[in-house]
Amino acid sequence: DCFFFGQVVVDFTASWCGPCRFIAPILADVAKKMPHVVFLKVDVDELRAVSEEHQVEAMPTFIFFKEGKMVDKVVGAKKDELLASIDKHAAKVASA
Repeated sequence: DCFFFGQVVVDFTASWCGPCRFIAPILADVAKKMPHVVFLKVDVDELRAVSEEHQVEAMPTFIFFKEGKMVDKVVGAKKDELLASIDKHAAKVASA
């Protein structure tokens, strides 16, 4: 079991996946602009158990966690849907 704290986006990917290669630079650009969010990549071939635990059946799949709880999932290289989910779930928390 993994416990994620804060805001985390997990990208389930595969080296042979064309759509994964398409979306990767877009996600990398977003990650640079959001240092308060943890972006992780999971290779489904190398970490099959993790992929199965999160019921990943297609790549890419993006799973969003907030304070250890899954809050959203985007399946496929759907740029607009992915960016909307990132904006929704990874909005910067105002500092006190």
